[in-house]
Amino acid sequence: MPVVTWDHVHLRSPDPEATATWLRDILGGEIIRGPGRIDVQLGGAKVFIAEVTQGDGVNAPPVTPYQGLDHFGLAVKDIDAVAAEIKAKGVEFTKEPTTIRPGVRICFIRGPQGISIELLERDKKYA
Repeated sequence: MPVVTWDHVHLRSPDPEATATWLRDILGGEIIRGPGRIDVQLGGAKVFIAEVTQGDGVNAPPVTPYQGLDHFGLAVKDIDAVAAEIKAKGVEFTKEPTTIRPGVRICFIRGPQGISIELLERDKKYA
C-alpha cells in the first residue's frame, strides 16, 4: 500500500483575501503569501485558496449536505470555550456543540462560501 500524508485542502473563493482573513481570525490560521497566491497554514495542513472570477466556469457552491466532500473537521481543545469565542465573532453555527457519543463533542460552523467546518473534541480515553 502507498504511504500518504495530507498535503493541502484547496478552496475556491471570489475573495481569497477575505477567506484567508476569516480562516486566520476565526480559526487561528497563519496566512502565507506567495507570488500570485494566498495560502493558510491551518492545523498542520495548508489551505490553498484560488480566486473565482465571473465566467471562469466554476460552479456555485452546493447546498449541504451533498454527496462528495461534505465538510472538513478540525480538532480543538475545550470545544465549548472555542464555540463561545467564535460565536462572539458572529460565526454561524449549523450545529451547536453536542456530545455525539461518550468522549466526543462536535459542532459545525459555516465558513466562507458556505463551507461546512466541523470542530470536534475527543477525550483521549475514548480515542
